[in-house]
Amino acid sequence: MSSTENYINNLSIQMNRYFSIIIFLFGTIGNLLNICVLYQRTFRSNSCAILFLFSSFANLIAILSGLISRTFSGWIVDLTNTDRSLCKLRAFILNVARPIAFWLILLATIDRWLLSNPNVYYRQMSTLKNAKRNMIIITILSIILFSHILYCYEPNLMDAPLKCYGVTVTCRLVTDISFTFGSTFIPIVFMLIFGLMTIRNIRRSRKKVLPRDLSMGTNQISVGERQRPSLSKSDYRLVMMLLVQILLLVVFGLPLGVQKLYATIIINRPTSQLQTAIDNFVYNFTLLLNFLANGIPFYIYTLFGGEIFRKALLKVFLTIKQKIFNSISCCQ
Repeated sequence: MSSTENYINNLSIQMNRYFSIIIFLFGTIGNLLNICVLYQRTFRSNSCAILFLFSSFANLIAILSGLISRTFSGWIVDLTNTDRSLCKLRAFILNVARPIAFWLILLATIDRWLLSNPNVYYRQMSTLKNAKRNMIIITILSIILFSHILYCYEPNLMDAPLKCYGVTVTCRLVTDISFTFGSTFIPIVFMLIFGLMTIRNIRRSRKKVLPRDLSMGTNQISVGERQRPSLSKSDYRLVMMLLVQILLLVVFGLPLGVQKLYATIIINRPTSQLQTAIDNFVYNFTLLLNFLANGIPFYIYTLFGGEIFRKALLKVFLTIKQKIFNSISCCQ
């Protein structure tokens, strides 16, 4: 093995060791705070906020299942790399949680498009009942899509990007294609489409001037647009949070999908040890970026959620402070 290969492999190890810890800490804390904030009564009746809430649960599960072992692998033995049951269970939970998190954001994007639509029929589809039903459907489909992992993932592999990986070429091919399109490309493309359509609806609602019949002194409004409400302040803030999150999901989530697609294309092509080391480094780097996408929603919501989200966050901090104070008082 050449010095260049050793350098690249060592760089991958150091990157996993230190960046994993940072993403794990900030991602776990952020998602826990998200759950505490979005579970408050202020948000629980809003279909988009509920989708954000359960997306935070999925993000938290993805970070815990994906980064705990990677964080400690540089310091102690990673049992998921050697134990067959842990290998399969971790890979299954991680690969199910990630698409759920992305697809729930897509559902939130569609929900905001429905709510901002000028047609009352579409606006009436933005309901809490539909959001909960769609969450169940997405969860079931994700479980089915990655159920093969329980069968074909094995530990102690040497010729793979990770020691716990698909044992056959067919397994890797199915997993990579499922992740590339089911977890990345399809949801992100539709997020962008519905995000742009939502922006268009908001712009139209601001610029729209209803024609007035001067002889009758009444507005001539079509049945589809009758009693069209403007977006409330909280709904507008949710749209802003959503659009920024979509942009960052493209930046942090798409590279892993591209890398998986590349890996699928060259799966049967012979490569040198140096090229394998480079490919493994790129895989680990894009994988960490994907985990970063799971960890940043809270910081997006805090910056772009406006006064409503920050007030709810402050309420969480005050509640925690009060409970700590009460616990100390009881112990004295």
